[in-house]
Amino acid sequence: MRIIIALFLLFSVSLNSQSIYPQDYFGDPLEIPLILSGTFAELRSNHFHSGIDVKTQQRTGLKVKASAGGYVSRIKISHYGYGKALYIIHPNGYTTVYAHLKKFNPEIEAYIKKQQYIKETFEIELFPKPEELVVLKNDLVAYSGNSGGSGGPHLHFEIRDNAERPINPMLFGIEVKDTKLPTITSIFAYPLDENSHINNRNTKQQLRLIPLKNGDYTVENIEAFGKIGFGITTWDRQDLAVNKNGVSNIQSFINGSKNFEIDFKRFSFSETKHINQLIDYKHLKTKRQRVQKLFIENSPLSLYKDVRNNGFLRIEDSTYLVFKIKVSDFKSNTSWVTISIKGSKSTSIKPKKSPITDYYISADKSTFLKEDNIKVDIFPNTFYGDFYLDYKVNGDTLFLHEDVMPLKKSVKIDFDISKYKLEDKSKLYVAKLSGYKKTPYYSSTKRQGDTLTTYSKTLGTYTLASDTENPSIVAVNFKKGQWLGKYRFLKVKIDDKVSGISSYRATINGKWILMEYDYKTKLLTYDFNDAVVNDTKNNLKVIVTDNVGNSSTFETLFYRK
Repeated sequence: MRIIIALFLLFSVSLNSQSIYPQDYFGDPLEIPLILSGTFAELRSNHFHSGIDVKTQQRTGLKVKASAGGYVSRIKISHYGYGKALYIIHPNGYTTVYAHLKKFNPEIEAYIKKQQYIKETFEIELFPKPEELVVLKNDLVAYSGNSGGSGGPHLHFEIRDNAERPINPMLFGIEVKDTKLPTITSIFAYPLDENSHINNRNTKQQLRLIPLKNGDYTVENIEAFGKIGFGITTWDRQDLAVNKNGVSNIQSFINGSKNFEIDFKRFSFSETKHINQLIDYKHLKTKRQRVQKLFIENSPLSLYKDVRNNGFLRIEDSTYLVFKIKVSDFKSNTSWVTISIKGSKSTSIKPKKSPITDYYISADKSTFLKEDNIKVDIFPNTFYGDFYLDYKVNGDTLFLHEDVMPLKKSVKIDFDISKYKLEDKSKLYVAKLSGYKKTPYYSSTKRQGDTLTTYSKTLGTYTLASDTENPSIVAVNFKKGQWLGKYRFLKVKIDDKVSGISSYRATINGKWILMEYDYKTKLLTYDFNDAVVNDTKNNLKVIVTDNVGNSSTFETLFYRK
């Protein structure tokens, strides 16, 4: 009867009766006050944050409730990313997402495990039919966790529209207390063509920021000429929290007239990669700081609105203007920056010259590069603009420019390994050299004959590396021959320090068992409640394979009544 009523409620609500952002429809997904460790659309590595991260009091296992009635439309379990995630479609056309979960409610957990054992895999993606897993508002659907790419216990919560575009959940009345002004930490000024300059220099300038008593800011007066733009670093802090989160809206004004706005209200997953064109990507890579540009350079983001002249300023000689920046959080707490600019053309500054190499990249065309045993394919529209590429090959090492330019799509890199001995070829992989010590990191590598191929969305240095080490497998909470009758879990630690873990398989007495993998702790965990173990004497066998095919096998005996 409960399912029949729920289905009636689910499908009897007209989509047309819902306002664009219905209030009081979605409830809080947790039973504790919502304190955020991450806000909607804040700047992350290579993407905008697509939901809100709710703190779970530094622990896992809190009850996660359905924010509204609907049906479970998708379940995805993966080692990385969202970890254990649940998707619920609601009658008003929206979808809520609950991620980094520890486990699901008993009904959903049984549904998933049945399929995991049928397919013999931990990682799985399922799409239940509308009538299979129906939920009502405030029903228990899962327990909060720290699975996948989570950096600590929390619940990632999203609301998406019927086009799968994430929207700020706070627009739907999800309440988070915030009475604090956004904080502005730095302002940068950019000369944007060869004749522009700021304070008698034609390079990017960090301006001295001066806090005012009322919470606003100013900077020292500047002199400038030509086409210029500004960048900002800023963050917000909600009440009851000490961590820094993203802001909600940034606008700029020239002599009182708006010339730029970015509103972090909604975006599509197809455009989130363009975050690297929104920020000063070179500054991020060299200074580890995200400077948000208040001007547009070949960026297709839908977040921009009311933009004039792409946010640029054109400063004429012997003029004066006032440039203001308005930074707001979701609760409309606002901080202002005032910049007074005097137009002054200098005659002593030499025009800026861009470095010239033998390789010119036209962004709208394909480029094929080959030297010695290395080939690079650059596809049309990989870059945001034309530029001179620094390209060098030295033995098995490729220098493909410095990683200071964002890419929209991957470049293809091929290494010819025909010169290597047959026994060595199987151990080779493509690695990216990163950090001060140029440490090699595995780049996903495919082999076809004598060619190793990797696709990468970052420029930098790539080389051939070899992995001859087998993965390690160590029992964590038991010993060989031990009685485990009172144990709930069986834990094994696996690791591969060179190319990384590719796959694993575990059996007990020849039967496949579900071992959940947490890459952060490197633990495989089996739950005896899965009831695979029915014998007293049991042989555990774990096989682990790394990314070049090196394999290790661990076998041991344990007893259980």
